[in-house]
Amino acid sequence: MTLKYEMQLLDELPMIYSCCVFVYCLYECFKYKNTVNYPLLFLLITYSFVVSIVYLNLKEPVFHQIMYGTLVSIIVLRSVYIVLWVYPWLRGLGYTSLTVFLMGFFLWNVDNIFCDKLRALREKMPPVVGAVTQFHAWWHILTGLGSYLHILLSLYTRTLFLKHRPKVKFVFGIWPVLLVEPPKKL
Repeated sequence: MTLKYEMQLLDELPMIYSCCVFVYCLYECFKYKNTVNYPLLFLLITYSFVVSIVYLNLKEPVFHQIMYGTLVSIIVLRSVYIVLWVYPWLRGLGYTSLTVFLMGFFLWNVDNIFCDKLRALREKMPPVVGAVTQFHAWWHILTGLGSYLHILLSLYTRTLFLKHRPKVKFVFGIWPVLLVEPPKKL
């Protein structure tokens, strides 16, 4: 196994595991406290392990991309359901997180498909322009931000269901955070 491939595994396999956590949280956000959906948990853990084992043996990035894309599709469909029919006032947050994440996913695929051509093009550009065209780096930045916004959406959804009073506030007018007040006592 080459060092490049090992680094790619370190970069890509956690994506499957973290998406499985997202899927679980989104499908369990309307459950009462102290319940565990063991069938879904077993399915997601099995999915993660099977994808990991097959990917380690196949060494085929397209397989990983398809398996990851499948999880992202499940997350998107569940999120769209939540923001369209359950909590429509969360559309802005839901669509913003989705758009930012998908921009990162798009740039990651562009970088994967055109890596050699982009590298050759960057060598001819001034260093600052070359740095801005590092689409793999943008993938990490945008999917990190999109994931953070999606976690915020998930927490908001869950706290609303539990009858808490969540509010999104912006630190320095830029960075969104969730503040949660306990339920009102009657």
